[in-house]
Amino acid sequence: MNTVPADFPRGGEAGSVPGVQSKVLARLIDGKYVVGLTAEELHARWYFCEDLAIQLAARTTRKLAAALIPDLEAFYRETERRVRLQPWGLSSEEVEWLMKRSRELQEQS
Repeated sequence: MNTVPADFPRGGEAGSVPGVQSKVLARLIDGKYVVGLTAEELHARWYFCEDLAIQLAARTTRKLAAALIPDLEAFYRETERRVRLQPWGLSSEEVEWLMKRSRELQEQS
């Protein structure tokens, strides 16, 4: 099992609900209240983003080789825009991480 890199987003702060008495958003999992992602959930989200970054890097490399990308920065912006439109439920931080990772992988190829 690969380990989640330190720079991968961890889900941010826990939410709360306003009211007379403060309420913290948590889930009951196996008899314990969990705020944020479990280790398994975090790994699954990272694995999805890593796999997608690999696919995007390969796609970018293919398009560059075929001279189909006249402006690389514009291509990355459009790719990020399209990723954000997908129903994958990625957070903004996860999309930013995956685009950064995709660039790193593409530059290494």
